[in-house]
Amino acid sequence: MKAIRVHEHGGPDVLRVETIDDPVPGPGEALVRLASIGVNFIDVYFRKGLYKTTLPFTPGSEGAGTVVAVGADVLDVRIGDRVASQSLLGSYAELAIARADRLVPLPEGSSARDGAAAMVHGMTAHYLAASTHTLQAGDICLVHAAAGGVGLLLCQIARRHGAFVIGTVSTDVKAALARDAGANETILYTKQDFVAEVKRITGGVGVQVVYDSVGKTTFLKGLDCLAPRGMMALFGQSSGPVDPIDPQILNQKGSLFLTRPTIAHYIATPAELQWRAGDVLGWIRDGSLKLRIDRDLPLARAGDAHRALEARETTGKVLLHP
Repeated sequence: MKAIRVHEHGGPDVLRVETIDDPVPGPGEALVRLASIGVNFIDVYFRKGLYKTTLPFTPGSEGAGTVVAVGADVLDVRIGDRVASQSLLGSYAELAIARADRLVPLPEGSSARDGAAAMVHGMTAHYLAASTHTLQAGDICLVHAAAGGVGLLLCQIARRHGAFVIGTVSTDVKAALARDAGANETILYTKQDFVAEVKRITGGVGVQVVYDSVGKTTFLKGLDCLAPRGMMALFGQSSGPVDPIDPQILNQKGSLFLTRPTIAHYIATPAELQWRAGDVLGWIRDGSLKLRIDRDLPLARAGDAHRALEARETTGKVLLHP
Protein backbone atom coordinates (compact mmCIF):
# COMPACT_ATOMS: atom_id res chain seq x y z
CA MET A 1 0.00 0.00 0.00
CA LYS A 2 0.96 3.68 -0.29
CA ALA A 3 1.66 5.46 2.99
CA ILE A 4 3.33 8.61 4.29
CA ARG A 5 6.48 7.72 6.21
CA VAL A 6 8.63 9.81 8.56
CA HIS A 7 12.24 8.66 8.92
CA GLU A 8 13.56 11.71 10.80
CA HIS A 9 11.93 14.52 12.74
CA GLY A 10 11.74 17.89 11.04
CA GLY A 11 9.67 20.10 8.77
CA PRO A 12 6.89 19.12 6.38
CA ASP A 13 9.42 17.85 3.83
CA VAL A 14 10.07 14.76 5.97
CA LEU A 15 6.58 13.51 5.02
CA ARG A 16 7.25 11.22 2.07
CA VAL A 17 5.11 8.71 0.17
CA GLU A 18 6.42 5.14 0.19
CA THR A 19 5.13 1.69 -0.65
CA ILE A 20 5.02 -0.58 2.39
CA ASP A 21 3.41 -3.91 3.27
CA ASP A 22 -0.31 -3.98 3.93
CA PRO A 23 -1.04 -4.21 7.68
CA VAL A 24 -2.70 -7.37 8.98
CA PRO A 25 -5.32 -7.12 11.73
CA GLY A 26 -4.70 -9.10 14.90
CA PRO A 27 -7.22 -10.37 17.44
CA GLY A 28 -9.85 -7.75 18.21
CA GLU A 29 -8.70 -5.52 15.33
CA ALA A 30 -10.13 -4.44 11.99
CA LEU A 31 -8.46 -3.28 8.79
CA VAL A 32 -10.01 -0.20 7.16
CA ARG A 33 -9.53 0.94 3.54
CA LEU A 34 -9.49 4.70 3.98
CA ALA A 35 -11.45 7.06 1.77
CA SER A 36 -10.75 10.25 3.77
CA ILE A 37 -8.09 11.06 6.36
CA GLY A 38 -8.22 13.81 8.99
CA VAL A 39 -5.21 16.08 9.53
CA ASN A 40 -4.72 17.33 13.10
CA PHE A 41 -2.19 19.49 14.93
CA ILE A 42 -1.09 16.50 16.99
CA ASP A 43 0.26 15.03 13.74
CA VAL A 44 2.56 18.07 13.52
CA TYR A 45 3.78 17.48 17.07
CA PHE A 46 4.71 13.88 16.23
CA ARG A 47 6.39 14.94 13.00
CA LYS A 48 8.53 17.46 14.86
CA GLY A 49 9.36 15.03 17.67
CA LEU A 50 7.57 17.06 20.36
CA TYR A 51 5.55 13.91 21.04
CA LYS A 52 7.68 10.79 21.04
CA THR A 53 7.26 7.71 18.86
CA THR A 54 9.57 5.17 17.26
CA LEU A 55 11.06 6.07 13.87
CA PRO A 56 10.17 5.42 11.12
CA PHE A 57 6.42 5.84 11.47
CA THR A 58 3.27 6.69 9.54
CA PRO A 59 1.49 9.73 11.03
CA GLY A 60 -2.19 10.13 11.66
CA SER A 61 -4.98 8.56 13.67
CA GLU A 62 -8.21 9.85 12.15
CA GLY A 63 -10.09 8.70 9.10
CA ALA A 64 -13.09 6.99 7.58
CA GLY A 65 -13.63 4.22 5.08
CA THR A 66 -14.70 0.60 4.73
CA VAL A 67 -13.76 -2.45 6.78
CA VAL A 68 -11.93 -4.90 4.49
CA ALA A 69 -10.66 -7.49 7.00
CA VAL A 70 -11.09 -8.40 10.65
CA GLY A 71 -8.99 -10.35 13.12
CA ALA A 72 -10.07 -13.09 15.47
CA ASP A 73 -12.76 -12.45 18.10
CA VAL A 74 -14.16 -9.35 16.37
CA LEU A 75 -17.87 -8.94 17.02
CA ASP A 76 -18.28 -5.15 16.76
CA VAL A 77 -17.88 -4.75 12.97
CA ARG A 78 -18.06 -6.79 9.79
CA ILE A 79 -16.35 -6.65 6.40
CA GLY A 80 -18.12 -4.04 4.30
CA ASP A 81 -19.14 -1.78 7.21
CA ARG A 82 -18.61 1.94 6.67
CA VAL A 83 -16.82 3.31 9.71
CA ALA A 84 -14.90 6.26 11.13
CA SER A 85 -12.37 6.48 13.95
CA GLN A 86 -9.87 8.69 15.71
CA SER A 87 -7.86 5.60 16.71
CA LEU A 88 -6.60 4.34 13.34
CA LEU A 89 -2.92 3.46 13.66
CA GLY A 90 -1.02 5.40 10.98
CA SER A 91 -3.99 6.80 9.06
CA TYR A 92 -1.89 8.70 6.49
CA ALA A 93 -2.16 5.63 4.27
CA GLU A 94 -4.45 3.61 2.03
CA LEU A 95 -5.09 1.08 4.81
CA ALA A 96 -4.98 1.34 8.60
CA ILE A 97 -5.80 -0.79 11.63
CA ALA A 98 -7.89 0.05 14.68
CA ARG A 99 -9.29 -1.91 17.56
CA ALA A 100 -12.74 -2.93 16.43
CA ASP A 101 -14.36 -1.38 19.52
CA ARG A 102 -12.86 2.00 18.60
CA LEU A 103 -14.67 2.13 15.26
CA VAL A 104 -17.88 4.14 14.90
CA PRO A 105 -20.50 3.25 12.28
CA LEU A 106 -21.20 5.97 9.74
CA PRO A 107 -24.93 6.74 9.71
CA GLU A 108 -26.86 6.18 6.50
CA GLY A 109 -26.42 9.26 4.33
CA SER A 110 -23.14 10.33 5.98
CA SER A 111 -20.05 10.47 3.80
CA ALA A 112 -16.50 9.37 4.58
CA ARG A 113 -15.56 13.06 4.39
CA ASP A 114 -18.05 13.80 7.17
CA GLY A 115 -16.65 10.99 9.30
CA ALA A 116 -13.01 11.92 8.82
CA ALA A 117 -13.73 15.58 9.52
CA ALA A 118 -15.85 14.98 12.61
CA MET A 119 -14.09 12.42 14.77
CA VAL A 120 -11.35 14.46 16.46
CA HIS A 121 -12.66 18.00 16.12
CA GLY A 122 -16.31 17.13 16.69
CA MET A 123 -15.78 14.92 19.73
CA THR A 124 -13.26 17.40 21.16
CA ALA A 125 -15.85 20.16 20.95
CA HIS A 126 -18.42 17.78 22.44
CA TYR A 127 -16.39 16.82 25.51
CA LEU A 128 -15.27 20.39 26.15
CA ALA A 129 -18.83 21.75 26.17
CA ALA A 130 -20.60 18.75 27.69
CA SER A 131 -18.08 17.39 30.19
CA THR A 132 -14.89 19.39 30.83
CA HIS A 133 -17.00 22.39 31.78
CA THR A 134 -20.65 21.46 31.35
CA LEU A 135 -22.07 24.60 29.82
CA GLN A 136 -25.38 25.80 31.21
CA ALA A 137 -27.85 28.26 29.76
CA GLY A 138 -26.56 31.73 30.55
CA ASP A 139 -22.89 30.76 30.87
CA ILE A 140 -20.38 32.89 28.99
CA CYS A 141 -17.44 31.16 27.35
CA LEU A 142 -14.36 32.38 25.51
CA VAL A 143 -13.28 30.28 22.52
CA HIS A 144 -9.79 30.97 21.18
CA ALA A 145 -9.17 30.22 17.49
CA ALA A 146 -12.92 30.33 16.99
CA ALA A 147 -12.63 29.91 13.21
CA GLY A 148 -10.42 26.84 13.45
CA GLY A 149 -11.51 23.23 13.06
CA VAL A 150 -12.50 22.74 16.70
CA GLY A 151 -13.48 26.37 17.20
CA LEU A 152 -16.24 26.45 14.60
CA LEU A 153 -17.81 23.29 16.00
CA LEU A 154 -17.35 24.39 19.61
CA CYS A 155 -19.14 27.67 18.92
CA GLN A 156 -22.11 25.73 17.54
CA ILE A 157 -22.24 23.17 20.34
CA ALA A 158 -21.83 25.84 23.02
CA ARG A 159 -24.84 27.65 21.59
CA ARG A 160 -26.80 24.36 21.70
CA HIS A 161 -26.16 24.43 25.46
CA GLY A 162 -27.52 27.96 25.69
CA ALA A 163 -24.16 29.64 26.33
CA PHE A 164 -23.11 33.13 25.23
CA VAL A 165 -20.01 32.69 23.05
CA ILE A 166 -17.09 35.09 22.63
CA GLY A 167 -14.60 34.03 19.96
CA THR A 168 -11.10 35.31 19.22
CA VAL A 169 -9.92 35.35 15.60
CA SER A 170 -7.11 36.89 13.56
CA THR A 171 -8.96 38.40 10.56
CA ASP A 172 -12.30 39.91 9.60
CA VAL A 173 -12.99 36.93 7.34
CA LYS A 174 -12.49 34.54 10.26
CA ALA A 175 -14.67 36.74 12.45
CA ALA A 176 -17.52 36.35 9.96
CA LEU A 177 -17.08 32.57 9.96
CA ALA A 178 -17.14 32.46 13.76
CA ARG A 179 -20.30 34.56 13.91
CA ASP A 180 -21.95 32.31 11.32
CA ALA A 181 -21.08 29.37 13.62
CA GLY A 182 -22.82 30.99 16.55
CA ALA A 183 -20.34 33.33 18.23
CA ASN A 184 -22.26 36.18 19.82
CA GLU A 185 -19.20 38.41 19.88
CA THR A 186 -15.84 38.21 18.12
CA ILE A 187 -12.53 39.79 19.09
CA LEU A 188 -9.83 40.52 16.50
CA TYR A 189 -6.82 39.66 18.66
CA THR A 190 -4.42 41.09 16.06
CA LYS A 191 -5.90 44.54 16.66
CA GLN A 192 -7.63 44.34 20.05
CA ASP A 193 -6.58 43.37 23.57
CA PHE A 194 -8.77 40.34 24.13
CA VAL A 195 -8.69 40.70 27.95
CA ALA A 196 -9.98 44.26 27.78
CA GLU A 197 -12.63 43.25 25.24
CA VAL A 198 -13.83 40.33 27.35
CA LYS A 199 -14.13 42.60 30.37
CA ARG A 200 -16.04 45.14 28.29
CA ILE A 201 -18.42 42.56 26.85
CA THR A 202 -19.11 40.94 30.25
CA GLY A 203 -19.37 44.20 32.18
CA GLY A 204 -16.21 43.37 34.11
CA VAL A 205 -17.50 40.02 35.37
CA GLY A 206 -15.47 37.69 33.13
CA VAL A 207 -16.35 34.32 31.63
CA GLN A 208 -17.13 30.98 33.24
CA VAL A 209 -14.72 29.07 31.00
CA VAL A 210 -11.90 29.73 28.54
CA TYR A 211 -11.37 27.08 25.85
CA ASP A 212 -7.75 27.53 24.78
CA SER A 213 -6.11 25.53 21.99
CA VAL A 214 -3.44 28.18 21.32
CA GLY A 215 -1.29 27.88 24.45
CA LYS A 216 1.80 29.98 24.96
CA THR A 217 0.60 33.31 23.54
CA THR A 218 -2.87 33.28 25.12
CA PHE A 219 -2.72 31.24 28.31
CA LEU A 220 -1.70 33.74 31.00
CA LYS A 221 -3.90 36.52 29.64
CA GLY A 222 -6.74 34.02 29.42
CA LEU A 223 -6.64 33.56 33.19
CA ASP A 224 -7.45 37.26 33.50
CA CYS A 225 -10.64 36.73 31.49
CA LEU A 226 -12.14 34.31 34.01
CA ALA A 227 -14.78 35.08 36.59
CA PRO A 228 -14.04 33.86 40.13
CA ARG A 229 -14.04 30.04 40.23
CA GLY A 230 -13.94 29.95 36.45
CA MET A 231 -12.16 27.24 34.48
CA MET A 232 -9.23 27.39 32.08
CA ALA A 233 -9.51 24.41 29.70
CA LEU A 234 -6.17 24.28 27.91
CA PHE A 235 -6.58 21.64 25.20
CA GLY A 236 -3.86 22.55 22.70
CA GLN A 237 -0.65 24.49 22.11
CA SER A 238 -0.55 25.67 18.50
CA SER A 239 1.64 28.64 19.53
CA GLY A 240 3.88 26.50 21.74
CA PRO A 241 3.70 24.92 25.20
CA VAL A 242 2.84 27.18 28.11
CA ASP A 243 5.45 28.03 30.73
CA PRO A 244 5.12 26.45 34.18
CA ILE A 245 3.11 28.51 36.67
CA ASP A 246 2.91 28.76 40.44
CA PRO A 247 -0.47 27.27 41.47
CA GLN A 248 -0.85 30.24 43.82
CA ILE A 249 -1.69 32.30 40.71
CA LEU A 250 -4.97 30.42 40.48
CA ASN A 251 -5.84 31.51 44.01
CA GLN A 252 -4.85 35.11 43.42
CA LYS A 253 -6.94 35.40 40.27
CA GLY A 254 -10.14 34.05 41.82
CA SER A 255 -9.79 30.44 42.99
CA LEU A 256 -9.63 29.34 39.36
CA PHE A 257 -9.69 25.80 37.97
CA LEU A 258 -7.09 24.66 35.44
CA THR A 259 -7.34 21.49 33.38
CA ARG A 260 -5.33 20.07 30.47
CA PRO A 261 -7.78 17.60 28.88
CA THR A 262 -7.15 15.18 26.05
CA ILE A 263 -9.72 13.30 24.00
CA ALA A 264 -8.51 9.83 25.00
CA HIS A 265 -9.76 10.28 28.57
CA TYR A 266 -13.18 11.44 27.39
CA ILE A 267 -13.82 8.45 25.10
CA ALA A 268 -12.11 5.87 27.32
CA THR A 269 -14.99 3.40 27.18
CA PRO A 270 -16.80 2.16 24.07
CA ALA A 271 -20.06 3.52 25.48
CA GLU A 272 -18.69 7.05 25.88
CA LEU A 273 -17.10 6.92 22.42
CA GLN A 274 -20.37 5.87 20.80
CA TRP A 275 -22.29 8.54 22.74
CA ARG A 276 -20.08 11.42 21.67
CA ALA A 277 -19.62 10.22 18.09
CA GLY A 278 -23.32 9.41 17.80
CA ASP A 279 -24.30 12.91 18.91
CA VAL A 280 -21.83 14.62 16.56
CA LEU A 281 -22.57 12.50 13.49
CA GLY A 282 -26.31 12.70 14.16
CA TRP A 283 -26.22 16.49 14.37
CA ILE A 284 -24.21 16.65 11.14
CA ARG A 285 -26.68 14.36 9.40
CA ASP A 286 -29.74 16.38 10.48
CA GLY A 287 -28.03 19.64 9.53
CA SER A 288 -27.94 21.19 12.99
CA LEU A 289 -24.12 20.98 13.15
CA LYS A 290 -22.27 22.38 10.15
CA LEU A 291 -18.87 21.06 9.13
CA ARG A 292 -16.46 23.34 7.34
CA ILE A 293 -13.86 21.49 5.29
CA ASP A 294 -11.11 23.94 4.40
CA ARG A 295 -9.38 21.83 1.77
CA ASP A 296 -9.12 18.34 0.31
CA LEU A 297 -5.65 17.20 -0.74
CA PRO A 298 -4.21 13.99 -2.16
CA LEU A 299 -2.22 11.89 0.28
CA ALA A 300 1.06 12.79 -1.45
CA ARG A 301 0.52 16.44 -0.45
CA ALA A 302 0.53 15.76 3.29
CA GLY A 303 3.43 18.22 3.62
CA ASP A 304 1.29 21.00 2.12
CA ALA A 305 -1.47 20.16 4.61
CA HIS A 306 0.98 20.56 7.51
CA ARG A 307 2.34 23.83 6.11
CA ALA A 308 -1.17 25.30 5.89
CA LEU A 309 -1.99 24.15 9.42
CA GLU A 310 1.19 25.59 10.93
CA ALA A 311 0.77 28.89 9.07
CA ARG A 312 -2.76 29.21 10.48
CA GLU A 313 -4.11 29.49 6.94
CA THR A 314 -6.96 27.08 7.56
CA THR A 315 -10.53 27.67 8.68
CA GLY A 316 -12.09 24.32 9.35
CA LYS A 317 -10.85 20.82 8.59
CA VAL A 318 -8.04 19.68 6.29
CA LEU A 319 -8.51 16.25 4.71
CA LEU A 320 -6.21 13.92 2.79
CA HIS A 321 -7.44 11.36 0.29
CA PRO A 322 -5.50 8.25 -0.82
